Amino acid sequence: MSPNLILLFILFYFGTLFYISHAVSKKDSGNDVFFTANKNSKWYLVAFGMIGTALSGVTFISVPGEVGSPNGEQFKYFQFILGNAIGFIVVAKLLLPLYYRMNLTSIYGYIEQRMGFYSYRTAASIFLVSRTISSAFRLYLVVIVLQRYVFDYYNIPFAATVLISLLLIFSYTYKGGLKTIIITDTLQTFFLVASVFMTIYFICTSLDLSVVSAFEEVKNSNYSKIFFLEDFIGSKFHFVKQILGGMFVTIAMVGLDQDLMQKNLSCKNIGEAQKNMFSFTTIFVIINLFFLSVGALLYIYATKNNIQVPLDLVTNKPRTDLLFPEIALHHLATFPAIVFLLGLIAATFATTDSALTALTTSFCVDFLGMDKVENSQKENLVRTRHIVHFAFSACMFLVILVFNVINDSSVVGMIFRVASYTYGPLLGLYTFGLFMKSKKVNDRLVPFICLLSPALTFLINENSVNLLGGYVFDNELIILNTLITFTGLLLTSKTVADKYHF
Repeated sequence: MSPNLILLFILFYFGTLFYISHAVSKKDSGNDVFFTANKNSKWYLVAFGMIGTALSGVTFISVPGEVGSPNGEQFKYFQFILGNAIGFIVVAKLLLPLYYRMNLTSIYGYIEQRMGFYSYRTAASIFLVSRTISSAFRLYLVVIVLQRYVFDYYNIPFAATVLISLLLIFSYTYKGGLKTIIITDTLQTFFLVASVFMTIYFICTSLDLSVVSAFEEVKNSNYSKIFFLEDFIGSKFHFVKQILGGMFVTIAMVGLDQDLMQKNLSCKNIGEAQKNMFSFTTIFVIINLFFLSVGALLYIYATKNNIQVPLDLVTNKPRTDLLFPEIALHHLATFPAIVFLLGLIAATFATTDSALTALTTSFCVDFLGMDKVENSQKENLVRTRHIVHFAFSACMFLVILVFNVINDSSVVGMIFRVASYTYGPLLGLYTFGLFMKSKKVNDRLVPFICLLSPALTFLINENSVNLLGGYVFDNELIILNTLITFTGLLLTSKTVADKYHF
């Protein structure tokens, strides 16, 4: 597929998004529309659109690539997905009712009422840092593909590719915000899901396999092991570690994350929000199983056609993230290449546009107090929101450039590793607030506890083999981080006469 054709396709795709954005926001582009979509979103649109937000380009490229990793990961990731499903149910049953009962715009308003001003700002700051980093990682992966297969052809530098991508996202989200995102993410999720099934069909056709025989081929291959029950102490792949890691990472990255919760809170009531979460969970598990199957088929196809995993242009090491785009854009026909490109762009931009909206909402509400009655009549609130939206786009741009310099591993592993450090204190704060209702924290000490906890977690993780009898952490590291934060809050808290009831 030629770079010129890819570029024309990208321009057409974003032209469609601009049209939708204009149609949605031309009547009303105020802050209520941007922050909450006037709390009038249909639960089924939210549920379907959340698939694209939760999956991203990481799932689209990095997860299939890791199936054939030299580390022997195979379908290990599906254990993590099962843990995710448990986490989604916990969020729906425990956290969503709390948020609706308190009628929150920003979910960190709970921390303000439960613990105090400094705790509140700490929780919001953790989200801003965590989501900026994780969203930048996700966008980085797609920009690498666009750079390698399109913009290098025009001698456009990497930084310019990143800048163009972020400016495009900014331009169709800064007015309509969440209301626009609900519609565009629904469209983009449709493209994403369709591309998964069509990619499987095209690869099966290239391998002269029916869909049924293809799944039998995957089942009998060296890529399809799901459950790893050996060596609990020394293996990162063990079932228990993956289930626990998946569960707690999901509770933190979804239930305590303004991005995905903002969509849920735009539903009319708690019943519709929970229907959204349960429907989303079912589809999420099934789609990820298909992504892993795509990964196995890609490696079977690569072996049959003597295709090597592409090398990273910086480190000169095999980079599994690039196998899918290499096969789709260089070894399949034009239409399959378009389908791949459509799914990749839809997956990643559905995540990034949603993240930028959530980051803007959190800062405007948690730090500027735009949801408070006394501030509602101030002038230029919309203009201020536009400036904040642009500022977070600039922050993401800088993070991607830094990550491009230091990264030398699969992006999917990097995202969850960072989440274990950044979201752990947030999970500790909410755990303490929900389960220690007779305790009051020392509000001024909370920021220091939340800084100390990731540092101690890092030290323990780096020395776990010596300290813990050979134990090796994976994503369940977030549990350790949470426990350290919780312990710090408990040791510095005091008992109060009246229990907290929210």
